Amino acid sequence: MARKAIPEYIQRRLYAESMGRCMNPACGKDLLLTNGDIVEKAHIIPHCDSADNSFENLILLCPNCHTNFDKNSAFTEEEVRIWKRERQQQVSQLFSQKFDTFEKLEELVKPLLTENKTIYESYYLNDKRKLWEKFEEKILINNQKLRFLLSKNRDLFQKHHDEYFSNLAIIDQLILHIDEFRDTRKDDEKIRTVLFPEEVNSIFGLESSLEGMLPSVESLECLICKLQNEDKFVGITLGIEDPFLIYKEHDEYVQLFLSDAPRIRQMYFSYHCLKSVGIRLGSLNFALKYLDNNHIAFKIENCQNLSNVTVKEKSFKFIYEYCLSKAELISLAPKKGLIIVNLHNWNGGSCISNEAYEQAKIMGVTLLTMDDFYVYIQNLK
Repeated sequence: MARKAIPEYIQRRLYAESMGRCMNPACGKDLLLTNGDIVEKAHIIPHCDSADNSFENLILLCPNCHTNFDKNSAFTEEEVRIWKRERQQQVSQLFSQKFDTFEKLEELVKPLLTENKTIYESYYLNDKRKLWEKFEEKILINNQKLRFLLSKNRDLFQKHHDEYFSNLAIIDQLILHIDEFRDTRKDDEKIRTVLFPEEVNSIFGLESSLEGMLPSVESLECLICKLQNEDKFVGITLGIEDPFLIYKEHDEYVQLFLSDAPRIRQMYFSYHCLKSVGIRLGSLNFALKYLDNNHIAFKIENCQNLSNVTVKEKSFKFIYEYCLSKAELISLAPKKGLIIVNLHNWNGGSCISNEAYEQAKIMGVTLLTMDDFYVYIQNLK
């Protein structure tokens, strides 16, 4: 009677367990070589005695160790079972490190994600089935490392009660994907229920996910301040369709799009910059984009105060108030000659109170609604 094949999902678990090395701790030879695999699947209790193809009865060895175990009786069954337990403990200790910063975690996670992404795009997306099936084993190994690292450091990810806005929810989905990728696919089954969440690549800065700008200008200003304190901040560009900032990371310049929501959320969280919304970034960028579209140059006076800009030697301050009151205007303590623009345009002309207009005359400042701003800019041209 023909020997029953080892189910693919069990083979996948074995690859993940081995981390690509012979399970004999005294050997540890690499099993996945560029010129061909040397991996062999050994039965702890011989198949002829047990017909047992379970994960618990199988172990991955190099050809030499397999021969020494099966034919030379160099190792006992109990010794080999200990190898499995020791490898699990070893991997757990190595990749279950607890980090105090996201940046340290990122240093280990990013190369694993990068390699997986390269394999997926090079072979799976290009319909190179044989190469994909060969290198899929490497993804299994990387995924096992990722699972340990991410599970141990869940507290380093931004979280929100609404899962749609939560990076931690994305990481939890990735862990589910890793488990399904390893355990559930049969030989003839290619459909997975939990797909790889593409936002993971954004969180770790591998690929932008342009979902839309987070609203808080104050959070962005705080992030810029923190980056400046670490001598990482290079500059910011607003007033365009896809605004971005540039910062230095490991002596390289990184372009961070402000609409790359998962990455921005993670940086705000890691740098403790999650602030409540005072001025909406999208509204500020819209106003600055209006200037740019009309070929009117503007200068942000201070990158830690993005709402203050200079246009043709005139100082503008952008605010976001449902209805600017006299008291709120006084609290701004504006200098004489300042032009204050209320970005909140949902209620039209009533976004500035009559009392505020009267107080503005006394203080020598100009108050503009967005409609007024458009007219004012046209007159500047």
